[in-house]
Amino acid sequence: MMIKTIMAGFGGQGVLMMGYSLANAAMLEGYQVTYLPSYGAEVRGGTANCTVAISDEEIASPVASAPDYLVTLNAPSLFTFQNRIVPGGGIFINSSIVRENPIRKDIECFRVPAGEMAEQLGEPRSVNVIMLGAFLKKMGLVSAETYMKSLKQIMGERRKAVMEINKKAFMAGQNLL
Repeated sequence: MMIKTIMAGFGGQGVLMMGYSLANAAMLEGYQVTYLPSYGAEVRGGTANCTVAISDEEIASPVASAPDYLVTLNAPSLFTFQNRIVPGGGIFINSSIVRENPIRKDIECFRVPAGEMAEQLGEPRSVNVIMLGAFLKKMGLVSAETYMKSLKQIMGERRKAVMEINKKAFMAGQNLL
């Protein structure tokens, strides 16, 4: 099994954190993982994306030339990356700000109103965690428990309030799909 995913959006939306936390969770479950971040020089507000490959066998290259999935937080990322997804793959779209639909008809599309859900939780910066919750629920790559353990390792013990917000956001995404 090899699953390759591109996660993309604007800098400051937590795209790289989304990919890093997924990669870490997959490692905790014993998978082979590559994580390849990419971002513009301006970082916040510029473009940001990362590729995460998860496999039960050794991964030869961190470059995902034919990714299976796209998790996109904005419209420019949808149009930049949708044609790279393999036929039969899937796109997870933050439908709160992306009104457009993919032009591809050979992929499955999952619309997640992550922005509205984050507002309802009272934490607009949790869009990325909501999206990842929905993605992991649908894909079944790692368990919710492992993901939360991974996030706790990354965030550290001193950020309990942020962890509680992220737990609520992740579970909201899990419960959506």
